[in-house]
Amino acid sequence: MTLLLEKLSVRIPVDRGEVHAVTEADLVAVPGRPHFVIGGSGSGKSTLCAAVTGMLPATARVTGRVTVSGAIGVVPQSAMTCFTPVRKLGKQLAETVRWLRGERGPRELLDLVGLEADALGKYPHELSGGMLQRAAIAAAIAGDPAVVVADEPTSALDRERSRAAVSLLAKLAVDRAVLVATHDIEALRGADADLSVMFASRIVETGPAAEVLAAPGNPYTRDLLAALPENGLHPLPFPTPDLVGLPDDYRYGS
Repeated sequence: MTLLLEKLSVRIPVDRGEVHAVTEADLVAVPGRPHFVIGGSGSGKSTLCAAVTGMLPATARVTGRVTVSGAIGVVPQSAMTCFTPVRKLGKQLAETVRWLRGERGPRELLDLVGLEADALGKYPHELSGGMLQRAAIAAAIAGDPAVVVADEPTSALDRERSRAAVSLLAKLAVDRAVLVATHDIEALRGADADLSVMFASRIVETGPAAEVLAAPGNPYTRDLLAALPENGLHPLPFPTPDLVGLPDDYRYGS
């Protein structure tokens, strides 16, 4: 139940050349330690997740290695896209369980993610954003996957619901590897988790989340944290580089 990335690089051809989407990424996610990935827009977080789940564009060129021991459950960025709007949640979860041959039924899945059983009789639009996100997580674990990957699962949620979603994903890591790309840095404070920071396609810092957020060792991580509202909204001193044709020796501030 381990997720291992070794020197993973992803290059995507475009009209102007080649996007350096991920460069030589090393990462380990194991049961008991959820692994979160943060970084600015265009840093490579979503592409990293797509490489793990096999959802890269067909034209992408991948080198390095992704090792996954078992099936993968995917939590989408928009929970609403997870469900058909004209069918009740219970029927959709039951169908997912049947196709994935899961051992837990819809009611048990909802219990695992903290949703009341009456949600099974509702249509997706009748659920709040936070409830829908929990339902999407329930669908992702319907087949009891060894690995769960979530790409920006809190993007449409307010602060309180975002914290709840992060807490739930961390709880799921007790018996499976969990990888979460998120923009919500504040929700990670105090989390018993590992954290990787991405900039310009590279992982620039990795460590226990509490340590990285309290005493970042990389200059980009320090500047990223300084840009948070609670730290004064200091603008990043260096612009985000164009990833098309990015030099292999590019580093933050160069």
